[in-house]
Amino acid sequence: MISRREFFKYSVLAGTAAVAGAGLAGCGESRGAQASSGAAASESASSVSASAASSASAVSSAASSAASSSTSASATASDSIIVYFSRAGENYSVGVVERGNTAILADMIAERTGADAFEIVPAEAYPGGYEDCCDVALEEQHAGARPAYVGDVDLSAYKTVYLGYPTWWGDLPMCVYTFIESHDWAGKEIRPFNTHEGSGLANTVQTLQSLCSGATVGDGISVRGSVAQNARTEAQSAVDAWL
Repeated sequence: MISRREFFKYSVLAGTAAVAGAGLAGCGESRGAQASSGAAASESASSVSASAASSASAVSSAASSAASSSTSASATASDSIIVYFSRAGENYSVGVVERGNTAILADMIAERTGADAFEIVPAEAYPGGYEDCCDVALEEQHAGARPAYVGDVDLSAYKTVYLGYPTWWGDLPMCVYTFIESHDWAGKEIRPFNTHEGSGLANTVQTLQSLCSGATVGDGISVRGSVAQNARTEAQSAVDAWL
């Protein structure tokens, strides 16, 4: 399986550089943004090993949270739920973070709506380092992988699902496909939200419309990860306007 760097090299050689430059996304970034990431990446590289060490315990904690949220969600009277996947560790343009970009938006939506929440936590954690994670995400996409996740939630009682994810390689992360394909979406309203660093929602809304048979997919909101992390007031205003 080719790496992220090799993928772009072969794209240029094949004459597809214009397509790649137009917004082919990596893990929350566009190829155009990648060229300016060298300095930021080197500054955060020294923190990656520490982040990776804490990543395992974070995943364990998140897994416990995900399992308990499955139980609490089914016991509530709310008719809305926030389902999201987010990744902490080293992220493009923001360095090493303790809470993922998409998770921050999920928190904001929960505060405003009072909706229940379920985090999609992969059974096997993604690498803590940004470059390594991008390579794994590309491998999964090429393989059509469906990574397992921890716990689950019964969506039958919910009318509205706020579905959150980062844009990875111009698409949904593969673990989000796993969740979607494991549930019945008939009669539900899906409200997508995502974070990115240049790709926006890409074609993910159309993908959800195709995958979630019988559901209504509303307009999505897309916020840059750097805004979610470093400009919380701006991000909150965007979420409020969308809600």
